[in-house]
Amino acid sequence: MATPRTPFAPAPAPAPAPTAGPGPSRDRVLDLVRSACLVVVVVLHAMMAGIETGPSGIQITNALENQRWFTPISWIIQVMPLFFVVGGFAGITQWRRMRDAGATPADFVRTRLTRLARPTLAAFAAIAGALAVASAAGVSPDLLAQVGFRMSQPMWFIGVYLGTSALVPLLCRQHERAPRATLALLVSFALGVDLLSIATASPEIGFCNLAFVWLAIQQIGFWYADGRFRFRSNGQLLGVAFGAFVLLLTNTAAGPYPADMLANLNPPTINLVLLGVVQICLLSLITPRLAVLMSRPGLRTLVDTIGKHSLTIYLWHMPALVLLAAMLLVMGVPWPEPLGAAWWLTRGVWLAGIALVLIPLAVWLGRFERGTTGSPRRAPGFAAAGVVIAIAGIVTVLAAGFTVSSATSSALLLLVALCLQQSPGPMLRSLLSRNLGPSVRRSFSSRSRGHRGEVVLRHVPHECVHNRDQTDAAGQDESARQQREPSPDAQPDPHRAPAMQ
Repeated sequence: MATPRTPFAPAPAPAPAPTAGPGPSRDRVLDLVRSACLVVVVVLHAMMAGIETGPSGIQITNALENQRWFTPISWIIQVMPLFFVVGGFAGITQWRRMRDAGATPADFVRTRLTRLARPTLAAFAAIAGALAVASAAGVSPDLLAQVGFRMSQPMWFIGVYLGTSALVPLLCRQHERAPRATLALLVSFALGVDLLSIATASPEIGFCNLAFVWLAIQQIGFWYADGRFRFRSNGQLLGVAFGAFVLLLTNTAAGPYPADMLANLNPPTINLVLLGVVQICLLSLITPRLAVLMSRPGLRTLVDTIGKHSLTIYLWHMPALVLLAAMLLVMGVPWPEPLGAAWWLTRGVWLAGIALVLIPLAVWLGRFERGTTGSPRRAPGFAAAGVVIAIAGIVTVLAAGFTVSSATSSALLLLVALCLQQSPGPMLRSLLSRNLGPSVRRSFSSRSRGHRGEVVLRHVPHECVHNRDQTDAAGQDESARQQREPSPDAQPDPHRAPAMQ
């Protein structure tokens, strides 16, 4: 029985794109780091939630904003640079494996796009539906606007991570030709954007660093993948970390940059690059100890479980927070004043409640993250166009916040981006079968099209087609099973997106 073709479950295709071959041993330490950073992000966003009830209604604020005591803490919990370093390591490793197996840059981009856009589409569609139901139930438009704004803020990561991932093949080529020059150029662009933004007192210019800052940090991950940090002496690593830290102190104490590292995130500044250097040097110093820690089966199982659901956890942790808050409000539970004694005493229960809501959501919705991505080869322009359209969808909710219209528009754009990655073969084959009879079959393959898209009709006996389809289905079932059950030595899945602040 044929499986319906949807963006969530691509149908079997005659000419699947090459997939990555066997790679180097799995880096368990980076798995641990990625999972730990994701937990930090979820906890941080939960702690930021300041909910107050009063005569003017429900107000949602950032409880940690403009708190001087929080500034030194922000230097520790600002984990986004480390996320992108790990993402750079995973991206270049996966691309090299795919390239060795015969894949093209478009194949890599298409795989990344599908893995990121599919669960994001599901989340945005669900948010649009939930907001529509809440509006119909009479919830205050002002409250819905506050909720939509707060939920949309972390979504910048999805768009930026997709854009940086799409450039991995190009930047990998430049890295292999001139690693120092490539990194220096990206850092120079990031610094130039900062200086121009400061000189013109135009913070809007700083948002150009959504590209340059994160690309530079991703490039540091390329260096880590080449062993340029792991095989340095402890003295060298400490020296580089100390130098970057001194520059960071100078920029924030005597320079024009804010001392709060979360404030340096919006828009991104060169300080995040310096912080990323400090973080990766310190990580390289403690890697042997973390490797011993990861030898414990219980911790390894926990890390693997978080890793398999990382993007789902990131996409749904804010909706889970909102859902918990809504249930508490409906039950009439009093809300303590943010940062008051009662507020701090109830933070443990608050975090536990979010976990109780988020875990079932992640388990149930994780299937969108783990679906297969194999699809027929299409012209490279389809992959590039899909990335641009998907990023446009993310920008839509960032600009307007989550509303019924913005979430719906964004979901439709993501759907278009996914559909562009699918072959029209099954649809046309079905049309021919109805109009020309069951003995006419269309074969779309890179060989028959010659990569130029010509349509080739083959008259094949019905019995042969039936037997061939059974054979193909059996082979693809086995392939899908192998994809669902990676070997213990497989490289960490670089398609899992880290989480964002």
